[in-house]
Amino acid sequence: MSALNTLNQHVGRYRWRICAVLFLATTINYIDRNVFSFTMLDPVFRHQMLGLPLDQPLTEADMALFREKMSFLDAIFKYCYAFGFLLAGYMIDRIGVRRGYSVAITGWSLAAVMHGLVSSVPGMAWARGLLGIGEAANFPAAIKTVSEWFPKKERSFATGIFNAGANVGIILTALCVPWIIAHWGWRASFIVTGGIGVFVLFWWLAVYRTPENHPKLSQEELAHIRQDGPPDNQLPVKWRELVRYRATWAFAIPKFMTDAIWWFYLTWLPTFFNSNPAFDTKLDLKQIGIPFLIIYLVSDVGSVFFGWLATRFIGLGWSVNKARKVTMLICALCVVPIVFASMTSSVVVAIALIALATAAHQGWSANLFTTVSDQFPRRAVGSVVGIGGLMGGLGGALLAAKVGFIINTGGYAPLFIIAGSAYVAALVVLHTLSPKLATVEIKAA
Repeated sequence: MSALNTLNQHVGRYRWRICAVLFLATTINYIDRNVFSFTMLDPVFRHQMLGLPLDQPLTEADMALFREKMSFLDAIFKYCYAFGFLLAGYMIDRIGVRRGYSVAITGWSLAAVMHGLVSSVPGMAWARGLLGIGEAANFPAAIKTVSEWFPKKERSFATGIFNAGANVGIILTALCVPWIIAHWGWRASFIVTGGIGVFVLFWWLAVYRTPENHPKLSQEELAHIRQDGPPDNQLPVKWRELVRYRATWAFAIPKFMTDAIWWFYLTWLPTFFNSNPAFDTKLDLKQIGIPFLIIYLVSDVGSVFFGWLATRFIGLGWSVNKARKVTMLICALCVVPIVFASMTSSVVVAIALIALATAAHQGWSANLFTTVSDQFPRRAVGSVVGIGGLMGGLGGALLAAKVGFIINTGGYAPLFIIAGSAYVAALVVLHTLSPKLATVEIKAA
């Protein structure tokens, strides 16, 4: 870190201010998508989604039906997120990051508020779908911004920093949303959190320009950013061209395999801590914030640390290929012990295992995202990330549609077994399809 600080003193630090905005946007993005996970624990929300009187006790059959309905809503969000990802990558590569990100932040904030204005599963399905479409633009926009504002050697670290916003968003949701629900009801939790997006929108519009057109960027820092070559001045690459490259699938298939695990954590961990029959102690809505504070603080450390680790390996003279894949292997192995989380009777042990796995996932994700800008020219980054996001969303949606059924029939163990094996398998796929992370040569448009 001292070397990085010394470097910043010589070339300027404005690019890290851009990274800070990406961090905040990702934080708000995850707050808005994760509120739903905590409202699922609210008795009033459960009764209203089931269409039952508030004074009617919920039976186990009612709760089984509720889990099925929530799986349906979760799948709706993820399917829309998946296809929204593809559209977002297309939009951002064509209208630019500044306008594209602004449209996305506005769209997902309005959709988040909409959740608090509906009273049924069909209404909630519309809100979840619109939220998925809007939120899908966050990562294509952020990854493209990093590719514009950072040289290759700093990209995984920058990605790790903004990606840590996901964990901060979850922590803030876990700490604040139960309080909002307890005092103002579940509807207020969506309306209040959805309205926060306006602040990040104004900040984004105030600070973002492309490096070449930014009045506050020094020539020294611009030269540092462009040390890998000048910006692309060609038209974006079409999807039908990108799907021909093995490198596209080296990113997209691992996204399909591992994003589903992260989505499972986000949506179902509150219910897991509330209802896992193996636990000696179960956590209610008032107690649920502490484990999430621990889990996602550790995840934040993992996101930044594993992003930094690959950068450190490169600094030691390793190739980009070796640095990325060794780091991702370490992450994959750290996830494996999560298979025991559903078997232990100790909530504390389960929290520790899940924290390790989520930290490793975030480190994995930061490096997987960075493989796109490692291999593709900047004009293709948004679209490739969009294709990978589509695959990741589809993987998440397919698993989400079955989670309620799996829990009702086999408990949580099968889900954690899937989680423990997914990352090692995904790394094998990545290495098979892109053994050297070689630069993709795309013909000029």
